[in-house]
Amino acid sequence: MFDPVIAPSGTLLGLLQRGRGDGTLHALAAPRAEALAALNHCVLNDPRHDWQVENRSLYYARLYLDLHGGLDAVEHHLFLAEDHFDTEESRTGLALAVLGHLASYGRRDALELLRRYAATGSNWAWALDELALRDDDSGLRSLALPVLARFPATPEGDTELATAVRDAFEPRPWRLWADDPRREIGDRIRAAGEQGSFDRWQRQLRPSGPRPGWSVQAVFDWAQQAMERGSVLHVPAARCLSAVAGPEDRPMIIEAARGGPDGARCAALHYLAEAADPVVLDLIEAAVGADRTVADAAVSAFERMCGEEAVDRARGWVHRPDALGASAAGVLAGRGGTRDTPLVLGALRETVRADGPDAPRLWTLVDGAGRLGIACAAPVLRHVYRETTSSHLRGRTARALAATDPSYATGFAVECLWDCEETTREVAALHAETGDVRVAERLRRLAADPAEEAEVQTAVRSRIGPASS
Repeated sequence: MFDPVIAPSGTLLGLLQRGRGDGTLHALAAPRAEALAALNHCVLNDPRHDWQVENRSLYYARLYLDLHGGLDAVEHHLFLAEDHFDTEESRTGLALAVLGHLASYGRRDALELLRRYAATGSNWAWALDELALRDDDSGLRSLALPVLARFPATPEGDTELATAVRDAFEPRPWRLWADDPRREIGDRIRAAGEQGSFDRWQRQLRPSGPRPGWSVQAVFDWAQQAMERGSVLHVPAARCLSAVAGPEDRPMIIEAARGGPDGARCAALHYLAEAADPVVLDLIEAAVGADRTVADAAVSAFERMCGEEAVDRARGWVHRPDALGASAAGVLAGRGGTRDTPLVLGALRETVRADGPDAPRLWTLVDGAGRLGIACAAPVLRHVYRETTSSHLRGRTARALAATDPSYATGFAVECLWDCEETTREVAALHAETGDVRVAERLRRLAADPAEEAEVQTAVRSRIGPASS
């Protein structure tokens, strides 16, 4: 999937793509045709950089309801001929999830679209999972034949069916079909379920990896072989070393961390970091000058250290212009004290200036600004909040603003009540100024919405007691 093109944050489309609360508020105030066009663009062209983590579906479904929007554009997108060639989940997943939420709100047209797509679409498993949560038994039973028709009655088809049954996210449809009295359905589903259970049992009988009694060298060899196959097993290998290494093995491990083969060196660095060995910080600093794989492992090992020695070393490394310097800033943001406030603030400002509002380093730095209560960080945090395209980073920024910006309760907290991320709505529900009529009405609506997350509703109830609701 190509990276999405995100419109400027000051436009209606840009707000909706980001999932900001102001997107909903502006859409409701805009001409309906313009708002629906922007909404359809978002649903049919997933704007998320990480579509498996960021939330948008409930946000867009609620806006369809508020705008009384039809689903013709979604239907056209789902049933394009392209669906048979571009079978990536990312092409249709957001649209199917939106339909699932609309079905839960009682939209019959959304339910019918999901049924049709489950019967004929390439991403049928996602549609079936949505239906498993919302459809009745009769509707699910009607899909047994078209779904099973996807798996020919051959050894290969039976194997694929067993995998589908075993890996189903929502097992309800398969359980219903297993009880079907028709042999071509019930018998076949039960056989597939038994095969999936047998496959799982076989995998458990054939575990791969270290065994009790392995030596330190055997663990190093395992880590190196994994690296040569393209697998990264530094952390598991370090845990294995913890189980098999004794005091007499320390010189060998230190030597591997200083200049052993890459797989062994990475595993040794992680092991020494977790053991808080006094020599590891010098070894990490030396490893940063090695090739990319070893350097990345050294930085990762440093970030896992929790002692005061690591924090103190971070104060000396924070000005380095490399990955270790960036990591040191993150360590100070997460574990530093009040004395480190200038360093964290400087790193936050420099990261935004140099790398923009979507820089990966910002996650820990934003959290650190909130944890340390850096009030003078509020202007740069407000900039990140407005401009980032990551709804998760925006949520973390909202939490930081709640701790640093006195204007948050009457400013961004209000729009956060309409945000796409439930954790952001939760923060807003705890802080938004209830004297604003929009806030009071929104809190009541969230409290009554059956699709709202329990944590958000708990936060809402803490603000509007029984007399208010």
